[in-house]
Parts: sequence; C-alpha cells; structure tokens
Amino acid sequence: MPAPSVPRYPTVRGRRTAAGGHGTARGGRRRWSGPLAVVLVLVGVFATGAGLGRSRDWSLELLGSGSRPPPRDFPVLEPSRPVRVEIPSIRVKAPVQRVGLADDGSIAVPPLARHNEAGWYERGPTPGQFGPAIIVGHADTRTGPSVFHDLVRLRAGAKIQVARADRSVAIFEVNSVEHFDKAKLPTERVYGDYQRPGLRLITCGGEWVGGSIGYADNVVVFASLVKARKT
Repeated sequence: MPAPSVPRYPTVRGRRTAAGGHGTARGGRRRWSGPLAVVLVLVGVFATGAGLGRSRDWSLELLGSGSRPPPRDFPVLEPSRPVRVEIPSIRVKAPVQRVGLADDGSIAVPPLARHNEAGWYERGPTPGQFGPAIIVGHADTRTGPSVFHDLVRLRAGAKIQVARADRSVAIFEVNSVEHFDKAKLPTERVYGDYQRPGLRLITCGGEWVGGSIGYADNVVVFASLVKARKT
C-alpha cells in the first residue's frame, strides 16, 4: 500500500454479472472490475487513508495559503447528503443511496436488486459543495433499462435536481455529456475540478465487449450548480 500522503482517484468500471446486469463499478457481492481495473495515482482530490479516498476542501487550503478562494458568483451549499435525483428531460426520478469504494478501488454501485436507484460516492463532496459530487448508476440489466440508461440523451442546458437531506434542492445545469474509453478516463478532469460546485453522473455505455470490461466506455455528464432552493 502506498504511503497515506499519496493521492488517488477511484476508477469506474463495469461488466455483465452472472445475474445478467450491467454496472459502472463494483458493488455488493458481485465483481464489476476485472484484473485490468486500476486506481490511477494523480496529484489532486482524493488523499488515501487505509487505502480509501477522502475529499479535500480546497477552498480552506487556498485561504490558509493566503490565496483568494474562487469567486462566488454561483451558489455554494453546506454539506448535506443527496437523497433523490430528478432529471425531467429524460424522466428520471430516483432515490440516491450512499456508495463507497469496492475492494479493487473502483466506485461501488447499488446492488442489482436496486438497479433503479443511484449511488452517491460518499467520500467526495456532497452536491452543492465546492468540487464534483459523483453520482453513479446502472445503464441496464437483462430485464431492461436501469436508472441511467438515457444519460446519453441529455444535452447541454438540461437541468438536474438533487434533493438533499437538509430539505434543500441543488439545481445543476448540464455542460456536456461525453464518452470515454474506460482505460482512458480523464480522472483529473472528472474528479479534480474544485473551482465551483459541480456534479458528475456516470454510467456505462458504448460498445458491449463482455469479459471483465462489459461496456467499453463510461458515459459522464458534466454539470454545474446554478441554483438552490428550500423545499
């Protein structure tokens, strides 16, 4: 194991399970990542402790160094875990549960029995804090589409609403929807932008290649916080 000061980013992987599901990572008892899965070592967001990621508050570090924090011409919210995600343009309304890291360092996903739920990566920012909150979900199973099946249909400008435990709603605007080969995921771009509150929705996509990889790509939605309201 590397020294605790070595920062890491988790990877996101996926493959078909014995039960026939597809996923973005590994969760529960099933293995979503094969021997090709790695944890990429980069300078940035997640500092390891006992092999697990931990988010850093860059705004506090900037203040401590005497530098000015990023300008706040956008909302910035206090920490509060997400409980529900809604994407009106693709008719997504789903509960959000906590997920962490799988044993191989990839981001876990909700179990197949709950494939229509999304998973918030609890070792990163909550939606509305500085940095990219990560929410993952299955694309499909053998029985049909799952929660994030239609992420590829999102377009820039679409709105994503994330209800939080403190009874606030963080509203994000989609900046882009992009496909990345799983072996070439730009981890610093996905996980490392702490200039403002952001959101990343991640699922599998592209060509089905099977084996330990499953779908060849990750579909990543990049979005920025534009508004917040109380319910």
